[in-house]
Amino acid sequence: MKVAVIQLAYGDDESVAERTDRVVALVEAQAGHDLVVLPELWPAGGFDYGRWSERAEPLDGPVATALSAAARRAGVTLHGGSIVERGTPVGDGDHGVWNTSLVFGPDGTLVARYRKIHRFGFGEGEPMLMDAGHELVVLDVPTADGPPVRVGLSTCYDLRFPELYRRLLDDGARVLVVPAAWPMRRVAHWTLLGQARAVENQCVVVQCNTAGTHARHEMGGHSQVVDATGNVLAAAGAEQEVLSIDIDTAAVDIWRRDFPVLADRRLS
Repeated sequence: MKVAVIQLAYGDDESVAERTDRVVALVEAQAGHDLVVLPELWPAGGFDYGRWSERAEPLDGPVATALSAAARRAGVTLHGGSIVERGTPVGDGDHGVWNTSLVFGPDGTLVARYRKIHRFGFGEGEPMLMDAGHELVVLDVPTADGPPVRVGLSTCYDLRFPELYRRLLDDGARVLVVPAAWPMRRVAHWTLLGQARAVENQCVVVQCNTAGTHARHEMGGHSQVVDATGNVLAAAGAEQEVLSIDIDTAAVDIWRRDFPVLADRRLS
C-alpha cells in the first residue's frame, strides 16, 4: 500500500480559497499512491476558533468539491483531513457543526465521513462550538498491487483514548489514520502516543500533522508512519513536507501470527 502524508504548513495570511488551490496541487502531485492523507482542519485553521463559523460548510461545499475533483484527477483514495462541517443538528441543543473527516475514492466519490468523537478544549474551543461524533468508521481502501486494506479513522485528540482504537481493531482495522493539528509544545506526546497505538493494536499508524503557525499557535509537524511493531518507518520534521512510503500491510498479519498478544485479551 503506497501512502503519501502531506504535512501542510499554513499561517494566517492565506485565504481558504488560496490554501485549497495549493492543497489540490499537492494532492494531484501524489498520483500513483493508493492513499493520500491531509491534516486536520486545514481549511478552517486548527486553532482559529473565531473563524470556524464563517468557514463551516456542508459536505458538498467548495472545499469538499475541490477535494473530490483532486482525488479523481490523481486516481487516489484521498483522506481530506477534516473540515468544519455544518449540517442539521441531531439533537436538542446541538450546534449542527462537527469536526468531520472526508474520504474520497479514486473516482471522486465520498466513501466515508468521520465526525471526531473526542473534542479538544476542556470546555472551550471544540466542546463549546462543535458537536461530538458517535460513529466509528472503518473502510476498505483499494490498492494497486494487492487486496483492499481495512483502514480505521480517528482525528488528533482521539489519539489519547486507546479504547477507541481497540474498537477500530475489532472492526478489522490493520491501518489507523490520524490527521491532526497538534501543537509543538506537546509534540513529544504526538509521536509517543502514535507508537503506543501501533504497538498495542498491532496496526500500522499513519499520522499527518500540521506545520507552520496560525492563530498564535506553533504547530508540531513530525508526521510519522509507524509499523505494527512500533518501528517508525518514516518521519517528517517541523516544516511542510510530504512523506511517501510503501507500507507492507502483509507484515501486520505476520507480526500478529508470530507474536499473538491480541489473542490473550481478557477484557473488552
